[in-house]
Amino acid sequence: MIKVENVNIQGWESALRGMRNPMNSWDKADTVYCGDFNPEIGENDLGLMKRLSNAGTDHAKYERFIDVTCDITAPLYWWKGFDTYRAGVEKNSCSTMHKIQAKEFTLEDFSCEHLTGLSIHELKNVIETLNTYREQFINFDPEKSTLPQKKYWWQMIQLLPSSYNQKRTCKISYQALKNMYYARRNHKLDEWHTFCEWAETLPYFKEILGDVSGS
Repeated sequence: MIKVENVNIQGWESALRGMRNPMNSWDKADTVYCGDFNPEIGENDLGLMKRLSNAGTDHAKYERFIDVTCDITAPLYWWKGFDTYRAGVEKNSCSTMHKIQAKEFTLEDFSCEHLTGLSIHELKNVIETLNTYREQFINFDPEKSTLPQKKYWWQMIQLLPSSYNQKRTCKISYQALKNMYYARRNHKLDEWHTFCEWAETLPYFKEILGDVSGS
């Protein structure tokens, strides 16, 4: 399971202006801006965007100026792959370290759509155990508890499955997003397919990608 929300895109005007700096071709710019979030990119600018994109990342530096900010909720096993991307990517995550005990664990907190009956049963047992330790942690009484409070926290942290869904607010440049798309669009995880399909819906992203059918 993966969910992308609160999408915002910025930087078009600066990106396209800087794109024309190397050849001093600002007079050929033909984009109309209805606010920086929703440009109507002209044929001249779009053609140059495509040519620079096809020429490689060194030539397509303008893509680094276009930033997508969004909230992504996805399982920890997906975030492991996402975290390999560092250039052009910033993240601010909900903290399991500080807030793991903030709410009761439920099945909806986990990506488990592919689990079979036995696996679902085992996950429910884990959730029940997590909630047991959560109750012991938040209702800690040093007079009655047999363990230090942090010991109950450790039980939650180390038992938490990688299918647990974590929310992060992310900033991703178009260039970083393009790199992710090419590297992950055929990945075995469904979440990457959904993520790449979402990327295709972003303004002018498919035009920048070009023909990916044979790549």
